[in-house]
Amino acid sequence: MQLFLIVALLAFVVLAAGIAVLLRDVLSAIIALAGFSFGAAVVYVLLSAPDVALTEAAVGAGATTVLFLVTIVKTVRPSGERIFERIRWGPVAVSVALLGGLLATLPSLPRVGDPTAPVVAGDVTSYYLEFAYPETGVENVVTAVLAAYRGFDTLGEATVVVAAGIAVLLVLRREVYV
Repeated sequence: MQLFLIVALLAFVVLAAGIAVLLRDVLSAIIALAGFSFGAAVVYVLLSAPDVALTEAAVGAGATTVLFLVTIVKTVRPSGERIFERIRWGPVAVSVALLGGLLATLPSLPRVGDPTAPVVAGDVTSYYLEFAYPETGVENVVTAVLAAYRGFDTLGEATVVVAAGIAVLLVLRREVYV
């Protein structure tokens, strides 16, 4: 039953993304994009990634949707245009080829929750648990992994959050002075 639910949600996410890309009406595209983000958040919950789901729901379905809606309220909406964008087959072919390449790697991945998966039962987890404190001096293993072992990744995520915060402040500041 859970597999069927995940497949149905993934189909919804792909459909919402396709609709968001093809719609010419900005408001409708924003609503489709919010549906995409919400569907992706639910998929992340079903795949046991609640931290990623919370981020997707808050940023993708929440903050981004609100910022887009504020933006279109402040702009002029053209009328009398086509509802859907014309499809360009070159980018579609590239996207399908990339998707095919990614799907070809799926059989090599371990099943979700497999106790013999390398990340669960392998050397990486035991290494972090054994050497996190001696190598980093940080008592919390999660903090050691995020700050020391995956420091560049964490720096990149922090950069994205700071850039988004600055963009929000610029939009709000501009709204106050207009």
